[in-house]
Amino acid sequence: MQWRLAMSSISRRLFLSLAAGLVPASAIAHHGWGGYDTSKSFTVTGKILKSTFENPHCGIEMEVDSKHWHFVLAPPLRMQARGATRELIAPGKTCTVFGYPHTSKPDEARIEYIVLDGKRIELR
Repeated sequence: MQWRLAMSSISRRLFLSLAAGLVPASAIAHHGWGGYDTSKSFTVTGKILKSTFENPHCGIEMEVDSKHWHFVLAPPLRMQARGATRELIAPGKTCTVFGYPHTSKPDEARIEYIVLDGKRIELR
């Protein structure tokens, strides 16, 4: 009986150690920006068609030169801390974005800064 309790305790500690080790790895994996080509930066201006203000990242969709784009912005907390509120990225607003295109998703880009109502807001 003592042996079984000892093994149970070891198994539980091993499981918890492995689980604790995997949580940070999954959080780090989320922030991999390797899929964006930083050698091909671009700037575009257009009207926001759709916006999301939620974790893990805010986003906007715009139609620019007959192309529908999905732009990945910063997380909501960072957006708010830098003055980019839900209302500022509301559909119908015009903005300028500077960012990097995704290497395999031709309609997606990661945005470094956004200009809203004449104010440049750094997102990274």
